[in-house]
Amino acid sequence: MPVNEFDLVVRSRRAVVPEGEKALAVAVRDGRIAGLSGYDAPLDARETVDLADVALLPGLVDTHVHVNEPGRTHWEGFASATRAAAAGGVTTIVDMPLNSLPPTTTVSALEIKKKAAEGQCHVDVGFWGGAIPANADDLEPLFAAGVFGVKCFLSPSGVDEFPALDPGQLVEVLHRLAAIDGLLIVHAEDPGTLTDPLGPTYPEFLDSRTQDAELRAVERVIDAAATTGARAHIVHISAGSCVEPLRRAQQAGVRITAETCPHYLTLSAEEVSSPAFKCCPPIRESANRDTLWHGLATGVLMGVVSDHSPCPADLKGLTAHDYSSAWGGIASLQLGLPIIWTEAQPRGYGLADVAKWMSAGPAALVGLSTKGAIAIGNDADLVAFDPTAEFTVNATKLHHKNPVTPYDGRRLTGVVQTTWLRGQAVQGTPFGQFLLPQNRP
Repeated sequence: MPVNEFDLVVRSRRAVVPEGEKALAVAVRDGRIAGLSGYDAPLDARETVDLADVALLPGLVDTHVHVNEPGRTHWEGFASATRAAAAGGVTTIVDMPLNSLPPTTTVSALEIKKKAAEGQCHVDVGFWGGAIPANADDLEPLFAAGVFGVKCFLSPSGVDEFPALDPGQLVEVLHRLAAIDGLLIVHAEDPGTLTDPLGPTYPEFLDSRTQDAELRAVERVIDAAATTGARAHIVHISAGSCVEPLRRAQQAGVRITAETCPHYLTLSAEEVSSPAFKCCPPIRESANRDTLWHGLATGVLMGVVSDHSPCPADLKGLTAHDYSSAWGGIASLQLGLPIIWTEAQPRGYGLADVAKWMSAGPAALVGLSTKGAIAIGNDADLVAFDPTAEFTVNATKLHHKNPVTPYDGRRLTGVVQTTWLRGQAVQGTPFGQFLLPQNRP
């Protein structure tokens, strides 16, 4: 009986590879990409999928997801979060160390989280550890246990069990991480510049968290990274004023990178209509977005990740309409790809740019050398994406556990048709794996 040479072949006239879009047949064997051939090449496979003009993208890598399990699983959990990820073309997530209970600040807490996630994951999952004032001696063991890096806050995190580092503690942590070439990721807002909102409205909330608060904190991290030689990464840049100092630091050889998020690139303060839009740092004025897009285009910002941070509707204060007390976080894990494509296309960017920002960049940040690109030898993490189809977001139809998102009712371009994880379509029984860094950048 003849044996098929490949397990799967996916053909597309718009396959997105690092060099751009090409008409290709992508051949998969044993979960890896085993060959790239011409679109019409005769290939023997157990299953062949012809997408025609539907695009084939590498699976997205989202390195900024708050799954919240265990402890706050009614906010989100591994089953719902990873199902939403797969529906949105995301094949790898890296889970944040808060808002789960316990937070992932010790090896024992990491093991508790892995036990909670076991058997529930529809996509591959990695984990961040946490750096807080009391756990400096836990950092090296966390890296040895397989975290991709550790996260800290420079201002209050919003949960008491994850306190912020002061300037001296920031330097101490970076010194320790420099010795093991570990990555520190930083929520950068200066606590001395933040103020309490003067009232319940969004303009008053926005005034309490200015661009200057973000800029001062970013400059502090740049200085500390330069002094210690450690690797630092700024999460969720919202302030365009941070792009130029980051560029200068990178050109000077400081080991610092930064990301931004779909909500900062596509939403604006002028259109905020409910606390579903509240996040920290906040969504800023529309003029600010152009600077962030320029930061992406020039490589100062290495990628776009969701910062998916959901909560139940009552914590969002949708009835009270009070931005000062509502939980700050945007739910968008399932929507990131069409959100960015909807905004990127009229700005003149292509699918190859989107794949670089949402797949290759985040994969490189965390050292996943077999993720992030359609290339021979890589995991066959693939997404069939129709870049011309349109849909209207209905929050109640998303896989997120709570139907709260600022994108509800928004018209978006681009529909995910199928997501393959290591060559197998994601549907039904979860088969995602826990990930370890494959190489330290």
